[in-house]
Amino acid sequence: MKTKITDMFGIEHPIIQGGMHFVGFAELAAAVSEAGGLGIITGLTQRSPADLANEIARCRAMTSKPIGVNLTFLPTVTTPDYPGYIRAIIDGGVKVVETAGNNPQQWLPMLHEAGIKVIHKCTSVRHALKAQTIGCDAISVDGFECAGHPGEDDIPNFILLPRAADELKIPFVASGGMADGRSLVAALALGAEGINMGTRFMATKEAPVHDNVKQAILDASELDMRLIMRPLRNTERVLKNAAVDRVVAREKELGAKITFADIAEDVVGVYPKIMQEGQMDLGAWSCGLVAGLIHDIPTCQALIDRIMSEANAIIRERLARFAG
Repeated sequence: MKTKITDMFGIEHPIIQGGMHFVGFAELAAAVSEAGGLGIITGLTQRSPADLANEIARCRAMTSKPIGVNLTFLPTVTTPDYPGYIRAIIDGGVKVVETAGNNPQQWLPMLHEAGIKVIHKCTSVRHALKAQTIGCDAISVDGFECAGHPGEDDIPNFILLPRAADELKIPFVASGGMADGRSLVAALALGAEGINMGTRFMATKEAPVHDNVKQAILDASELDMRLIMRPLRNTERVLKNAAVDRVVAREKELGAKITFADIAEDVVGVYPKIMQEGQMDLGAWSCGLVAGLIHDIPTCQALIDRIMSEANAIIRERLARFAG
């Protein structure tokens, strides 16, 4: 299947593995790319530019196919060494960067001069239009269904994707709620050029996370997610657990008076022990509504092959029956 995204990124299938904190390591990125999609290493999971350079090299040893790096621009007290991370990306020969968070405009010249394509994650059409204006090459349109931070507009993909198609001139992929061939065909029908999957790729054999995390996704339904940090206008979709219950209780108790410090112990620095050690109630961790559609833990190759087979069958058989 050829789309503007497969052509732009030099990949076989229009399927991207989005950046995920303490999930997007070389093992997963390489497996997705080897299967014909675009695997992405999560840059800021690596503690320094040197660590990122090593992770890119590890991934390069596992696949010769295109890979990407996610770089999230955060409003933090201690700013990461972004020039150093970008230099590691350039020196590593990476040709795709997925940006997220704050406006990436100041970093685009450095990336584009190195021949790197930039796909920016956006949760609204207005932000996608801004990303287009500043020179991003593509957009990952994240609907309200997504894991992590869905923004504050609460617009699901059935509305957000066609709105993006009406407004954007650059290609975009659909993110949030993507799991199978039905997702891909629906995204294409609504104007996207591919899909970006996060939670679905966590539940694969190559995902370098604890089995407890994978089992939690299998056990969850679409009813088991919660939105936290909404009073702080930093909404995050997470899987319900004891830590999330504590956060929700504090938000209810403190109301408009709540501060980040009131919930910090359940949301800051928890990912390594959850993702790597399987301490599932230690803190809040991002998970999408798509967990309700995840029922197995295949290899990345088997998953992508299945998605493409399903998508092609839907297009050629089911949809063809409705065509005049």
